[in-house]
Amino acid sequence: MCGITGFFVNGPRAGCSEVLRRMTASLRHRGPDDEGAYIDSHMALGVRRLSVIDLETGRQPISNEDHTVHVVLNGEIYNFTELRKRLEGRGHTFRTHSDAEVIVHAYEEAGDAVVTELDGMFAFALWDAPRRRLLLARDRMGEKPLYYHAGPAAFVFGSELRALLECPDVPRALSLESLSRYLLFECIPAPHSMLADVAKVPPGHFLTVSPGGKPRLERYWTARFAPDHSLTESDWVERLRAQLDASVQSRLVSDVPLGAFLSGGIDSGTVVALAAAASSPRPFRTFSVGFEAPGYDERPFANRVAEHCGTVHEAILFSVRDALALMDQVGGLLDEPLVDASFLPRYALARTVRRSVTVALSGDGGDELFCGYPTFLADRPARWLQRWLPSAGLRGLGALVNGLPSSSHYGSVDFLLKQFVRALPYAPAVRTQLLLGGLVPADQADLLTPAARQALAPFDAYEELAGTIEQTGLRDPMERLIYQHARFYLGDQTLVAADRATMAAGLEVRAPLLDHRLVELAGRMPTRLKLRGWTTKHILKRAAAGLLPATTITRRKQGLGVPIASWLRGPLRPVLDERLAPARLASRGLFEPATVARLITEHVGGHRNHRKILWALLMFDAWCDHYLPHARWA
Repeated sequence: MCGITGFFVNGPRAGCSEVLRRMTASLRHRGPDDEGAYIDSHMALGVRRLSVIDLETGRQPISNEDHTVHVVLNGEIYNFTELRKRLEGRGHTFRTHSDAEVIVHAYEEAGDAVVTELDGMFAFALWDAPRRRLLLARDRMGEKPLYYHAGPAAFVFGSELRALLECPDVPRALSLESLSRYLLFECIPAPHSMLADVAKVPPGHFLTVSPGGKPRLERYWTARFAPDHSLTESDWVERLRAQLDASVQSRLVSDVPLGAFLSGGIDSGTVVALAAAASSPRPFRTFSVGFEAPGYDERPFANRVAEHCGTVHEAILFSVRDALALMDQVGGLLDEPLVDASFLPRYALARTVRRSVTVALSGDGGDELFCGYPTFLADRPARWLQRWLPSAGLRGLGALVNGLPSSSHYGSVDFLLKQFVRALPYAPAVRTQLLLGGLVPADQADLLTPAARQALAPFDAYEELAGTIEQTGLRDPMERLIYQHARFYLGDQTLVAADRATMAAGLEVRAPLLDHRLVELAGRMPTRLKLRGWTTKHILKRAAAGLLPATTITRRKQGLGVPIASWLRGPLRPVLDERLAPARLASRGLFEPATVARLITEHVGGHRNHRKILWALLMFDAWCDHYLPHARWA
């Protein structure tokens, strides 16, 4: 795993080496083992390397035989051995055993189509010197990040925003449109970023650009839904089990110690069971995190799976004291605002894991591919109520539910019911996002200042979301749900949190459930095999039978919930008062101080559970402190 960055300028300029040095140095946490650079009259490439494959000779940038094609890679190419054999058979000479080197030689053979031949998680930049042409590419599911700025004077790219902001050509201008998206999605969906002049290469896309030219973005892969009803359920179970095994096996290749995150659920449990069996008789290490608060601690369940699989297990406790210690760092660690509070324990766990291993497997992706979230269960009753209950009935139901006492627990009945009824009046795509925690349009309007609302108009993040889902052409409601969860919740929130938390600790994370062949297999499965009545992940549970304890397979999903609601009413209250003080909010000019004060009062008093929006505001403020201390709009 690495951090990559670089730029080209549209004309002669002094000081390029120093700019590249600063950009590369900003990514040291992503690659603490080594640093490399390539500079010619047009292009500058920089890399920080975390050595995982070919520790001795795999330094980057890596070039072809005549040093005309150069590449920097963040990530891993899992099929590099097969690609190398094929390329050597065609006469290519390799100088290293690095997976990055196959990219330059495969590019010589296939051009831009090289991206379709790579199996892995990756973001890379390839400079074709004779053609004066830069190729940027990002893996199919978006496991590895890649940002870019295309300006009149320079084209700049990097693994994180912090690298781009070391280049003087990149303006520090806040995008109000992305702020609105953030309040809906709790993240900033690709291709957008929180900065007006910076974009992301979306998952499954590549970009080409030359000095003085305009970037060209092309999609090379997308997840497709083509249900095959000709196979029996047993056939699908057999195929899924075989692909799960192959996906895990391919991600065990490493020249450094490897382990896995273990939550005690079926996703990470299945990965651990297969990885531990493949690693036997060598001991396989697993790691988990828990909380003191009742109902949040998954350590006993993780211990049960670890004992069943025979792993060497280590668990840590994450307390509110640990959260307080990270509050001043979190804005810089995130690199871009993110509402996912599990980032904090993820980061704490990653630091612990890094003391024992350099690579960790995760169970990310199982809930999105196999309908594991409560939002999948809520869809059918929501559609039924929308169809049969008149508007007055919906309002009456909302008033009834909102009168229930408020609880601090993120999975409490009152919290879930309130989320459900507030989302009911909206179109399906927007409803799903609101169920996941986004602000309803009226609440977002109340939160923003009149000046911010006026500057934002006529943009509407809710209409943009509905249009995006409509453009997929999907008609099956469950397929739309799967797509929406995979694209926005997984791609722009879960994987971003996983990447930033682990890379901040110098740890590489691999997600076997995001193998594109597994994703394609899931796309061919009828949705009835994923959601069977009120049973989520039905087909995955059948495939995991025999691998895990029966109680693990049948246990209700818990997830890595964090007791943020109660913490904000207690030890984190001073952080709320300081970071969301009226004078501080007024100085930024984005959020209405009176509205925020009301949200704090209602939450702290126990009348409402506003943990989501309050945490969103805290994370945005922390990010601004690091990246936009004097925020201006665009």
